[in-house]
Amino acid sequence: MQQPTANGQAAHVNGDADRNGAPPAPGPRMAQTDQEIVRLIGQHLLSIGLERSAALVMEESGLHLEHPAAATFRAHVLAGDWGKADHELRALHALLQGEQLDPHSLAEMKFVVLEQKYLEHLEAGRALDALHVLRNELTPLGHDTARVHRLSALMMCADPAELHARARWPGAGADSRARVLQRVQAVLPPALMMPPHRLRALLAQAAQAQVTRCRFHAAPRPPPDCIPFSLLQDHHCSPDSFPIHPLQVLNEHCDEVWYCKWSPDGSKLASGSKDNTVMIWDYDPQARRLAFRKSLEGHSYGVSYLAWSPDGRWLIAAGPEDCPDLWIWNMETETLATKMSHSQEDSLTAVAWHAGSDKFVCGGARGQFYHCSKEGQLLNSWDGVRVNALATRSDGRGVLAADTHHRVRHYDFTDLTDCNLIQEEHAVMAMCVDAADSLLLLNVANQGVHLWDIRARALVRRFRGLSQGHFTIHACFGGARQDFVASGSEDNKVYIWHISGEEPVAVVAGHSRCVNAVAWNPVHHDVLASASDDYSLRLWGPRC
Repeated sequence: MQQPTANGQAAHVNGDADRNGAPPAPGPRMAQTDQEIVRLIGQHLLSIGLERSAALVMEESGLHLEHPAAATFRAHVLAGDWGKADHELRALHALLQGEQLDPHSLAEMKFVVLEQKYLEHLEAGRALDALHVLRNELTPLGHDTARVHRLSALMMCADPAELHARARWPGAGADSRARVLQRVQAVLPPALMMPPHRLRALLAQAAQAQVTRCRFHAAPRPPPDCIPFSLLQDHHCSPDSFPIHPLQVLNEHCDEVWYCKWSPDGSKLASGSKDNTVMIWDYDPQARRLAFRKSLEGHSYGVSYLAWSPDGRWLIAAGPEDCPDLWIWNMETETLATKMSHSQEDSLTAVAWHAGSDKFVCGGARGQFYHCSKEGQLLNSWDGVRVNALATRSDGRGVLAADTHHRVRHYDFTDLTDCNLIQEEHAVMAMCVDAADSLLLLNVANQGVHLWDIRARALVRRFRGLSQGHFTIHACFGGARQDFVASGSEDNKVYIWHISGEEPVAVVAGHSRCVNAVAWNPVHHDVLASASDDYSLRLWGPRC
């Protein structure tokens, strides 16, 4: 039995395989799937150091993990024996004659081996040997001439450190040689050479699929090679850990609460009310409680919308339709920085910050659409655009505007271009873009919440259940991967959907009047806040 390689890859283990080709006939009669499972088990046993167990499995089954030529090629590559590796590569090429493989891929296999050989010669100071590889082996391949030219320029490197930096290569050793094997493996059929750690990769994929299907999984997605729960049963999160259980009721506002929004770091919640105040609350993630911090006063029209800057340093408060002003608060000093008033005829009800926190856009249903600095200075304007809701794009230039013609249009204030993106049949009352800048949530009058794919300009989902007439209701994305959508509703409830389905996964009761807005904490993914016409804010979280 050949021992496993240094990086844990499965080596050639079998009974009496023929050196030049096919494996021996399997011992027990096995279907193709069963044979592959046995090979996967054998590879995994080898990778964790159980060589004798792997040998017994392969001996009893009459199978081998990979073709003898592939196993020998692997050993020579990892040992840096490039002459023998090249010989085995030619043997592999001969085995692939009957396969429908791209000739370009076969040339790439040889190229990556010779490239590693060339770089290792250079690193070791053997310039003449490297030059021989370049002139007599790499160049005659006629493959990727531009890459050959880049490799030839590396002859001028003064020392290994410069070579590593310019070639973006870690140097000779197990890591770089394993990369060579991975690139060759990408071309070879798995019957000849299995990808490394294949069983673990399959199990991790299964775990990811279960997480995706889980009705209540709001936690961060595990790393690709991590399986964070038992494989002995299917994964299901309990609803006890989902933010649908009452944690706290806050009654400090003395009128309808129209909006709430978490700060980008999840440490504060801002709420806006018809009582003309913005209240700031500190969140304690250990106790899962909100504590009153400060009331920002002076708003004369009520506060119907709030926008934190992405860096959390600024908070803009906007009012209802008859409000011509914006209040820009410095949240480091908790003082009013600017009261922005361009014209008393304005209606500024919608605001969205650019990603750099240095500019924002604002607008309203009377035809105002402004581009401003963070200090409230007008930089540019778009005449005649009646805006209900705004959102900015991740490129720092584009702006999405939901207008009174039931459209969402894309505007670019840099070159003053615009185009139609989405057309709805009813008025778009509120809008939210996900963190990946690919999905758009729309609260549509008499329709409810719609999910759109921005790039495809396609309606993905119509979420069912909630009640929405002509009130402005705000929805949001939630969960660590933004796999969930939450929205208020005119029937006094909070609705939560998984992004993959139209029916709600949870309907949360507690408010006594219309729920105007919900906000899912962007950092502490197990808490959700809601704001209602019943004068209250409510905090929802796991069962205590």
